[in-house]
Amino acid sequence: MVKVTHISMDHPLYEQEKALRTSVLLEPIGYSFQDYLDMAPGREEVSEHFVAIVDHPSGTRVVGTATLYISEDEHGERVGKVQQVCVDPQRQGEGIGQKLMIAMEARGFGDLGLTQLYCHAQLSALGFYERLGWSCEDQTFLEAGIEHKRMFIAAPKPAES
Repeated sequence: MVKVTHISMDHPLYEQEKALRTSVLLEPIGYSFQDYLDMAPGREEVSEHFVAIVDHPSGTRVVGTATLYISEDEHGERVGKVQQVCVDPQRQGEGIGQKLMIAMEARGFGDLGLTQLYCHAQLSALGFYERLGWSCEDQTFLEAGIEHKRMFIAAPKPAES
C-alpha cells in the first residue's frame, strides 16, 4: 500500500527523495541535483516535501515525490507552486502521482489557506493535471530546454450554509 507523507530535509527519507528526483527528472535532461539547487538558491530549504512510500523488505522505499513552494502572487495572495513531481518509472500508472497531488492540495488549501496552486507542466504531463481538475494556460514556454505550460487550480469555494 502506498502512503503519502510530508517530510523535512532532515528526515531519513529525504536522501531517497533527492535520488528519485535526480534519476527521473534531472539526469534525463543533463542536470545534477546541485544544478537544480543553483537555479533557485534557497528554494529547496523553504519548500514543503511530500513523498509516496511503500514498505519493502529492505525498509521503507520512496516511490514518488513532489515539493510545494509558497509565495505571493502579484495581488499579494498566498499561492503554492507544485514542483518536482515524479514517480518511480516502475510504479507509474498506479495512481501514486494522484495521491501526491491530493495530499498537496489538502495541505495547500486546507492547512495553509492558499488561494491557488500552480505548476509548470511539461506538455507530456498536461493530461495528468487536467484529469485532476487543473486548468491550463495557452502560452507554451521553455524551461530547462523542455516545452511547458502553466497549469493552476483555485482553492475550492467554501460551502454556503
